[in-house]
Amino acid sequence: MFEGHDPYLVALSVAIAILGGYTGFGLAARIRGTPGVSARLLLAGAASFLAVGIWTMHFVGVLAAPIPPDAVYLVLPTIISFLICALVVGISLFFVSIGEPTLLRVASSAVLLGLGIASMHYVGIHGLAGHFAIEHDSGMIVLSVLIAIIAAYGGLRAFLARQDGIRLIASSIAFGIAVSGMHYTAMYGMQFEPLSAEAPHHAMGGLAASPQILSIVVSLLCFVIAAGFLLSLVPDPRRQAPVTTTRAPADEAAEPVATAPVNPVGLAAMTSPRLMPAPLGGIGQPPRALPAPRLPIEGANGTHFIDAADVRSVSADAHYTRVHDGTRERMCPWSISQAEAQLDPGLFLRVHRSHIVAIPHVTFVRKEGEGAVIELDGPSPHRVPVSRAKIAEVKARLGLARRHA
Repeated sequence: MFEGHDPYLVALSVAIAILGGYTGFGLAARIRGTPGVSARLLLAGAASFLAVGIWTMHFVGVLAAPIPPDAVYLVLPTIISFLICALVVGISLFFVSIGEPTLLRVASSAVLLGLGIASMHYVGIHGLAGHFAIEHDSGMIVLSVLIAIIAAYGGLRAFLARQDGIRLIASSIAFGIAVSGMHYTAMYGMQFEPLSAEAPHHAMGGLAASPQILSIVVSLLCFVIAAGFLLSLVPDPRRQAPVTTTRAPADEAAEPVATAPVNPVGLAAMTSPRLMPAPLGGIGQPPRALPAPRLPIEGANGTHFIDAADVRSVSADAHYTRVHDGTRERMCPWSISQAEAQLDPGLFLRVHRSHIVAIPHVTFVRKEGEGAVIELDGPSPHRVPVSRAKIAEVKARLGLARRHA
C-alpha cells in the first residue's frame, strides 16, 4: 500500500525519527558523570524523547498514507499505542542502564523494545475506524518486527556508548531510518478493503478524532521534538570546569595547559614512592594503609569488584560514587572521600571536588574556561573537568610543568 503516500510527509516522518533519536541519545551522552537525581532525570528525558519521536514518526507516516476519506482515529487505541511505546522505551533503557551490559541483557531489552514498537504500530493502526476492513500480510508483519528489533538493538547500543559528535549523528540517522523502515514495511503489507453498506465495518465505537485533530496533536509533538533538538545543541555546562575560590599562583594560571599526548616518561615519574604516605589531596599527613587493590561495584544481582588498575575515573554521586572503567559507569558504595583515601595516590589524583582520575589513563588535556579538561582512554573515552586550583598539580603529574634553568 505504499503507492499514494505523500513524499513530503514521508520525508518529515523520517526526519522526526532522526531528530528524536539525536535528542534522546544526546541526553544519554550527558548522563555520564552526572550525579544522583540529575542522572535519573536525563534518563527519563532520553526515554521520553525517543518514545515521542517514534510515536510521532508513526502517525506522521499514517497521515502520509492514502487512507480512506471516511477514516477516523479512535482516541483510546491511539493513547494506548503511545503508552506502549513510552513504557517499553523506558523499561528497556532502565534495564540496560543497571548492572553489566551483557549481550544477553542488551539483546533481551532489544527484543522487548522491538516488540513494543511493533505493538505500538499495530495498535495505532487498529485505532483507524471506518467503512473498511484492514488486511495485513503475515510475511510483512514478521519482517517489520525483525526490523524493529534490529533498530532497537542499534538504539540501545548507541545509548550505552553515549556518543557525541559525528558518531551521535550517524547513530541517530541509522536509528531514524531503521524505525521508519519498520513502519513503512508494515504499511507495505497492509490493505484497506472497502465494504458495502450492509457489511460489518471496522469498529467505530468510542470517542474518535478526525485526521485534522490528529494533525494538530502531531504538529505540537513535532514542535516539542524540534525544541528538544535545538536545546540539545546547547553546549553541556559540565564540560566547562567550574570556577573555584582558590586561586592558583599567577605564573601557573597564566600558562596554558598543553594539548599534547601524555609523555610516558612523565607517567613513570608520577608513581614516585615518596607520595605514598599522603592522601590524594595533599602531603604532610600520617602514613596510610596500603591502597585497595579492588573497588566494590553494585550490580542488579549483588556486589561485584573491579580491579583498581581498570578504573579510569571516580565521580561523586550524592553519598556514593560512580566508577568509570573506560566502557561505562557503575555505582560504588564508597563516598568520594572514602575513594580518595582508599586509592593509590601514586596512580590517582583528585582533580576536582567531585572527580578522581587515574593519571596513567589520561590521553588528552587542555585549558578550558578557568580550569581544564582531561580525557581518559578506553573503548568509550570520557572527559573530566579539572578545577583551576588543581591545574598546576595535574601538569606536574603529567610531566608538563615548566622547568626552570
